[in-house]
Amino acid sequence: MIKHMRFLCLLIIIFSAKTGYGQRISRDSATQILKLTPAFTIYRDNYIVTGTTPTEVPTGENSDIKYQISFKHRLTDASLPWNSYLFLTYTQKAFWDIYSWSSPFDEINFNPGLGLGKLLFRNGELLGSLALQIEHESNGRDSTQSRSWNFVSGSYTMLITPKSVVQLKAWLPFFYKSDNPDLIDYVGYTQAMYILEIKKDKLILDVLGRKGALGWKGNIQAQLNYRPTNSGNAFITLQWYHGYAESLIDYQKKTNMLRLGISVKPFNYLFY
Repeated sequence: MIKHMRFLCLLIIIFSAKTGYGQRISRDSATQILKLTPAFTIYRDNYIVTGTTPTEVPTGENSDIKYQISFKHRLTDASLPWNSYLFLTYTQKAFWDIYSWSSPFDEINFNPGLGLGKLLFRNGELLGSLALQIEHESNGRDSTQSRSWNFVSGSYTMLITPKSVVQLKAWLPFFYKSDNPDLIDYVGYTQAMYILEIKKDKLILDVLGRKGALGWKGNIQAQLNYRPTNSGNAFITLQWYHGYAESLIDYQKKTNMLRLGISVKPFNYLFY
């Protein structure tokens, strides 16, 4: 796990060194972008990918389809105190054992949230954004199959260059111990995301890592996204997941999955 993370960090450093800086976004431009951005739009990546464990022969037991649906709705346009704005989010992630007998859905995770966001500026230029959210995540099951937790999260998204973004997020969990008392050992309290546009409007690398509260029981997800056309925001996506808690039902299980498919990505990660 540590070796994989070091290798990805090395790739990030190499690609960042080759990234141009261009022009920063001014306060007026950022305010205009916020106003012109549709209130209802994509939040996280929307994708459908399929794959298997790369170290094993593919079978119906170790292969699946994974998809994610994610959107947000901005309720205000920086009209609240401190020029902040209110937004709703919803993300649904599913694991479909399509290659197994009867092709059952193995797990569906639901993640709604309510947040307060604010753009940050320095010397009249956009620096990044802050967000404070209250979130819930569960698998919609009952009895011994129930998995759920609630948390208050804070995130800081920083524009490093016009082609690269870093997001740091931390959370304080509550009301989770009855269903999964050791969940935090695997999902931890923090995560970091790095997004790099390697080739303008064509090739994007994004890496998301979590550190579990117990040892190295976290996870890392890396995606390489290629946009085959010059219109729309659909990408061919190669996704690699390594670690724990890919799904709530199996959060204690370590997985290693390589999947390929199609994704639709948000145009701007700084604006909620």
